[in-house]
Amino acid sequence: MEKSQLISILVLFQAFICPSKSQSFVGVNYGEVADNLPPASTTASLLQSTTISKLRLYGADHAIIQSLAGTGISLVLGVPNSDVPSLASDPAAAASWAASNVLPFVPASSISAVSVGNEALNSGDPSLAGNILPAMQNLRAALAAAPAAAGIKVTTVHSMAVMAQSDPPSAGAFHADLAGELAGMVGFLREAGSPFMVNPYPFFAYRSDPRPETLAFCLFQPNAGRVDPASGMTYNNMFDAQVDAVRAALDGLGFPEVEIVVAETGWPYKGDPEEAGTTVENAMAFNGNLVAHLRSMAGTPRMPGRPVETYIFALYDEDLKGGPTSERSFGLYRADGTSNYDAGLAKSGSTATSSPGSASSSSIGLVQPEGSCTSAETAQQTAEECYPTGAGDSPAPYRMRFLFLAYGAAMLLLTKVM
Repeated sequence: MEKSQLISILVLFQAFICPSKSQSFVGVNYGEVADNLPPASTTASLLQSTTISKLRLYGADHAIIQSLAGTGISLVLGVPNSDVPSLASDPAAAASWAASNVLPFVPASSISAVSVGNEALNSGDPSLAGNILPAMQNLRAALAAAPAAAGIKVTTVHSMAVMAQSDPPSAGAFHADLAGELAGMVGFLREAGSPFMVNPYPFFAYRSDPRPETLAFCLFQPNAGRVDPASGMTYNNMFDAQVDAVRAALDGLGFPEVEIVVAETGWPYKGDPEEAGTTVENAMAFNGNLVAHLRSMAGTPRMPGRPVETYIFALYDEDLKGGPTSERSFGLYRADGTSNYDAGLAKSGSTATSSPGSASSSSIGLVQPEGSCTSAETAQQTAEECYPTGAGDSPAPYRMRFLFLAYGAAMLLLTKVM
């Protein structure tokens, strides 16, 4: 092996074994349906102790926006559904919204996108469907008029309920009665270079099919895989299957060039007795293995090598949410800054403070990697294939061990050829 080849390998290893740098494709949602959230400065400090590089808001909290100025953490702001009709009907209202919530903060704060509405097509308000597109158009025009905001993308967020079919992934299709609105919206996204944002939740797929094999499939754990009979592609986790179903639907609508961003996904660590799978171990397994999967750069079977920008739900628990206990139990952290479990997001050299009873990879126990992942062929396998885990286990520690050993071997070879 030539010296130049060894140096290239070392550079690649360093990219993998130095997780202290923020991952450009890992973000988190900041929900505010709570009465005990910490000050914005505390949240900014917490985020900077992690590898999270993006924060999605459901509104435009000025304190949060200001607190992240100069941090390198980018923001997705949100226009509430209640404001969409006014922005749609009046360009001046869109300009006023931008002037109040965006222009005072850029470029000091990095704002990458604004979502006009959240899951509006399935909100129960039929009037919103026809208002999303003109609201996006008006807001984009308002932002484009200001040089500091001209590069901010304008989009909207959809739930998976817009899908008429998602299984198998290659048959993914949108509901026919939404096709007209969606075609207009996605056409706007293509023109503006904005992403299609969607909220896939493997947790809800498991809730509708609570079998052990489904749980393993949803948690990125070892399973038999599911073969898409039409494409022949094998899926080893529900997340990839859901994302690829959306990809197929967009392709079928005629928009293969529009990128997908996962605006929300997550797993509750607690639930009511009848809520299957709502445990700390499962939440840790899902989010920890999701992060490892994204970092593996594997992509999905339909989009290999292209990790999807993903926002985990959520940064904090939201104690004022109604509904079952699970709705108040999606947080990676409690309001006091302690973690509910270790999702593998802490920067090297910093450790998240865990409260008594919270889970960590060491307290759960890890399963040793099976088989060999040292050949060129198997090195291309995804993390969950090379590093199978038990319930709640994260493959990251074993991948790190392997990478450090390989890195050391490469360094030894390099010294011999120099």
